[in-house]
Formats: sequence, structure tokens, C-alpha cells
Amino acid sequence: MEARRANFRDGITGALICRADIYLQWLEGPEPEVRKTLERIERDDRHLDLKVHVAEHVAERMFGEWAMLHDPAATWIWTQSEIESGALERATPEEITGFFLRLPRIGAIDDKSHP
Repeated sequence: MEARRANFRDGITGALICRADIYLQWLEGPEPEVRKTLERIERDDRHLDLKVHVAEHVAERMFGEWAMLHDPAATWIWTQSEIESGALERATPEEITGFFLRLPRIGAIDDKSHP
């Protein structure tokens, strides 16, 4: 809940793909605020081995209407055995971006709630 309040305050939107064995997050907003959010995530001891897969400027937000779109990544992303064999570490920026580009079309859980 604290992260949601901070994201709302800082103008951060995005999407979250999570499952027991994988956690991917797309953050978007003003660059200084995105950097601060990333630093806050890095300080949080619940997050280990943080890696930025894609970092680029875009003309408009992909998830601007969502506080944080959530998708449980139940079937369409790598299998658990693929994760265990290093699929995430081998993923290209285009592959990661592709996962997020498909989110709105596959029925992700829309979390528009604000603090």
C-alpha cells in the first residue's frame, strides 16, 4: 500500500507481472521519479537480484491509466523449468517489452485504485 501511495504521489504508472518464480515490473513517469522509485525498490529487502532489462525514453505512457496493472503470468510467460534454466537472464529487451505490450490484450487485472 505504501508503494502505491508513493507511485501515485510521484506520477508513476506501470505494470507488474508476477508469479512465485518471476517478478517483472514496468515503471513509467518522469525520469527523476522513476529513478527514485527504482532506488526505493533496491533498498527494499524483499527484492533480491534486481536487474534493469529495459531503460528508454518514450513519447507516451503505455500504462498511463493504471496505477499498476497486475498480471499473474500464469500461462503465457516462461515455464518454471525455463526460469530455472536461465530464461530471464537470457531475455532480450525486445522480449521483455513484448510481454508488457501484450498485457492489455490478455485480460490482466486492472488496478486503478489510488490511495
